[in-house]
Amino acid sequence: MIYGYDAKGEFVVLRKGTNEMICLADNPNQAGLSVSCYHKDLEPFMARGRELKTEGKSFQEIFDIREAEAKSGKLKMPKQACNLQVYSAKAEDYNAATGEVTKGGFRYVVYIPWATAASTGLPIKPEAPGMPWIMDPGTHRAHIMINPVSKD
Repeated sequence: MIYGYDAKGEFVVLRKGTNEMICLADNPNQAGLSVSCYHKDLEPFMARGRELKTEGKSFQEIFDIREAEAKSGKLKMPKQACNLQVYSAKAEDYNAATGEVTKGGFRYVVYIPWATAASTGLPIKPEAPGMPWIMDPGTHRAHIMINPVSKD
């Protein structure tokens, strides 16, 4: 499935999907470029985050609400590891008119709700450039971060 923005700037389904991936087109109302794809089992988590952001909630409020809802079972989290892939660029490195990106970068994320450094063997911060690490360990939002080293 592909989500994107219509002529009014509203978030809409651009194309229904037939597989396990959901992709988000770039938001033309935000500076720079950010496109992403993630496994469909992350959609309840992602959709709830979008809903709370639309309500004007802060990052911390969104985190706390989803944490409580995940613990109570109201928010269904994946039972297995699920990936998210992001390609992004700063505004000065992206020409929206032509689609040209001069210094884009990938970020890979593997969500593993409730995982910890002990359960994964990963550090809680990157210890070397490009090294995987676990962010938000022990929470509903626990995930392995992988930021490849840029060649630019």
